[in-house]
Amino acid sequence: MHDKINGAEALVRMLQEYDVKHIFGLCGDTSLPLYDALATLDHGIQHILTRDERSAGYMADAYARVTHKVGVCEGPSGGGATYLLPGLVEANESSIPILGITSDVPVTSRGKFPLTELDQQALYRPLTKWNTTIDLAEQIPSAVRNAFRAMTTGKPGSAHICLPHDVQKHPVSSSDIWAQKEHSHYPSQRYVANDEDIEKATKEILSAKFPVFICGGGIINSGAEQVLQNIAELLNIPVCTTVSGQGSLSDTHPLNVGVVGANGGVMATREVVNSADLVFFITCRAGSTTTENWRFPNKTIPIIHLDIDPETIGANYPTKVSLVGDAKLTLEELHGRLKASIQNRVNGCVDGKAIVAKAKALKFEPFLKLANSKDTPILPERIVHSLNKLLPKNAIVCADPGTPCPYFSAYFQSEISGRHFITNRAHGALGFAMSAAIGAAVGQPQSKCVAVMGDGSFGFTVGELETITRYKLPILMIVISNSVYGWIKASQKSGYNERYYSVDFNRTNHAKVAEAYGVRSWSVDNPQKLEAILKAAIECGEPALVDIISQPLQDAAAPVSQWMG
Repeated sequence: MHDKINGAEALVRMLQEYDVKHIFGLCGDTSLPLYDALATLDHGIQHILTRDERSAGYMADAYARVTHKVGVCEGPSGGGATYLLPGLVEANESSIPILGITSDVPVTSRGKFPLTELDQQALYRPLTKWNTTIDLAEQIPSAVRNAFRAMTTGKPGSAHICLPHDVQKHPVSSSDIWAQKEHSHYPSQRYVANDEDIEKATKEILSAKFPVFICGGGIINSGAEQVLQNIAELLNIPVCTTVSGQGSLSDTHPLNVGVVGANGGVMATREVVNSADLVFFITCRAGSTTTENWRFPNKTIPIIHLDIDPETIGANYPTKVSLVGDAKLTLEELHGRLKASIQNRVNGCVDGKAIVAKAKALKFEPFLKLANSKDTPILPERIVHSLNKLLPKNAIVCADPGTPCPYFSAYFQSEISGRHFITNRAHGALGFAMSAAIGAAVGQPQSKCVAVMGDGSFGFTVGELETITRYKLPILMIVISNSVYGWIKASQKSGYNERYYSVDFNRTNHAKVAEAYGVRSWSVDNPQKLEAILKAAIECGEPALVDIISQPLQDAAAPVSQWMG
């Protein structure tokens, strides 16, 4: 390496030092030096060219979720910087580390009304964990180190670096190109909760007759799935999850109640939470969706709360025991204490397996009746049920908000724990699933990656069909086609006396659109043909889209509490 390299080359070398293998992004005038550095240096990084900066952010998000590495995305100044923001906001709120790099107008042009000038640092400041604008090229290596440290330590989150055009050309000393290697993956530099608090939690759990765990996405972030299973099996107690926590325990485990709350929960799962005499929130913020606006559990139930972020603990519930630390390390310590003191457990504890079996029977009996229905348009239950039967064990399903999220949260059944279901639960922007499936497929090519979207979401993200065919990614895309922004129409039905306003649109032949992009495609309106078509699409080994003419959400029996009463 030469003694002096330019700023763009320094950035690429720093990313290489942090073991970055993929960057998702879109080119622009202010990014030309960066692209030239990527073109000329030998760095082992693949740049995935996207058709929209929003898509690049969502790709980096899902990539980070399945790899436990930092997802990296980039875009140019002006419109590119505004379009990249949604992905960073979603990831930050979901505790996923992604780095957004935006190029900018030259430092020397600031305040002179150059094209695409905006205050990027101010724009990103409230919506990322860490954020900076580079003023001098020599700041680049330190900025990258600071970003990776911020993203992967404590509560993971997103970071943003604004890189002006002229700074990319200025010299940087090659001796400053080094990385703190443990910050290339997350979580890094873990710590365990306070010993005294773990002892208190042990006693509270052992003295409860009906303890219930509610687990968020931090279980999977931390790699704590196995120790969670060990504790649940030791105590024979029910484990519930948030939407983001799906996969904390395999969906088919006899102690997994499934998703609880307003989106994906049903009356039977609510009853499990409502019957508890102790609730243990694990890496779960106890927000409005999981608790159905803080009603289940009610505020009189004793609460234990474990989170890496102390600010989430006690925010919504009076908390008896607070555990601030990494989920895996803290649960391992807790498991050892519980095992050593299990003989002190109170008598008359519930049989967790029996409770879960009853709840699942109540939940799946009406579901299966609808899933086997021959009604048209095709019911969403039938779509989920068919995919449960046909998808390989290691499949990763990415779902958009609207119809896919509640149905797949409630009824998708993965036989193995870990990140097999991804949805954007923080801000719920449409157009997430197709891009997320691309990121997941790049990060975990051995898994069958599936994007399930409504036709509203398809309209947001259709351009990425070209990206999928260009990289020959064998993604399965499902379009639940019902010509409506279904979530809003269903809410207008339940809360506004069926005064439907500006929620319906024309039907699109999504299969023909996909075919024009070179994607193998099918359209199906007969429920009895659905399974065979899905099987063919899964097994074809190339990009595939199935357009399913489906029941509108306002007419469906969706597992959403505000519509169920």
